[in-house]
Amino acid sequence: MAKNDERRRLLADAGLAVLAREGSRGLTHRAIDDAAGVPLGTASNYFRSRDALISGLVDRIGERLGPEPAVLERLAAEPPSRRLFSDYLRDIVRRLTAEREVTLALFELRLESTRRPAVAAVLGEWQRAAFEGDVAFNTAAGLPGSRRDIALFHYAVDGLLFDRLTNPLDPDTSTDDVIEALVAGLLGGDD
Repeated sequence: MAKNDERRRLLADAGLAVLAREGSRGLTHRAIDDAAGVPLGTASNYFRSRDALISGLVDRIGERLGPEPAVLERLAAEPPSRRLFSDYLRDIVRRLTAEREVTLALFELRLESTRRPAVAAVLGEWQRAAFEGDVAFNTAAGLPGSRRDIALFHYAVDGLLFDRLTNPLDPDTSTDDVIEALVAGLLGGDD
């Protein structure tokens, strides 16, 4: 197996770009080689099978969409409040919209997971770990909202992102306003 981590990241990023642009059917080793500008066969050297490729893409999605440690540290240092919960949620949405291509690739994989159990297994494990990380942060920070509330926010944020990254239902309403309305609607009351 090839060990060059920088090349592996380059190939995974090219794979995410192909997936976001072409969809699951367009995701081939050859398309990744072309997108990355590397010799033919390079992607298959790093990702021997489609399952290995999908696993590598999911890992890279986690790296690119993960929270910045400094932001988490700053948020964790603030006193618990509904405002802090909104800021945490806003950071999640900011990361996912800033990495538009990666988020679109993630949606493509989620759709593919409905047809391919191997994709569902890899992606499901990653999604559950991300959810548990959100629950752990929320609990450690003493934020309002139960595990159920956080799950509801995941559902809402997924829908919000799908809307904002595709064909927005109401492009004139800011994403921040939507987040504030979600937090107020689910948690109610003020700080």
